[in-house]
Amino acid sequence: MKKFAFILIIGIIIFIIGYNYIYQDHRNIEKEKPAFVIDAKILAEQFEIDPVSSETKYLNQTMEISGIVTAINENTIILDNKVFCQFSEDIVALQKDNSIKVKGRFIGYDDLLEEIKLDQCSMSN
Repeated sequence: MKKFAFILIIGIIIFIIGYNYIYQDHRNIEKEKPAFVIDAKILAEQFEIDPVSSETKYLNQTMEISGIVTAINENTIILDNKVFCQFSEDIVALQKDNSIKVKGRFIGYDDLLEEIKLDQCSMSN
C-alpha cells in the first residue's frame, strides 16, 4: 500500500510539472524590458555584414528600434525600408516620414526582401 501511494504521488508531481511546462504563460512583449535598443540603420548594417550571426544574436529577443516610417499598412509599418514591424492592432494616427520608436520581438531576417522582421510590436516612448 505504501508503494502504491508513493508511485501515485510521484505520478501526480510529474503530471503537474509537465502540465506547467507545456502550458506556460505567453510573453507580453509590450511590458518586457528590451534586450537591445538600436537604430534601424545600424541594425540593417549589421545584417548586411553578417546575416547569420546577427540573426542568431537577436532571434526571439525583445528589441526597441528607432527609425523613420517609410511605409504604412493597416497593422504593419516599415522603418527605414529595412525593418518590418507587425502590430496586433490597426495603426492609427501615424504618418510616413515620422521618426518613431517601436518595441517588438525579432522573428527573423528575410534574405529575399532584405527585411528584418518583428512581431507583437507596440509604440515605445
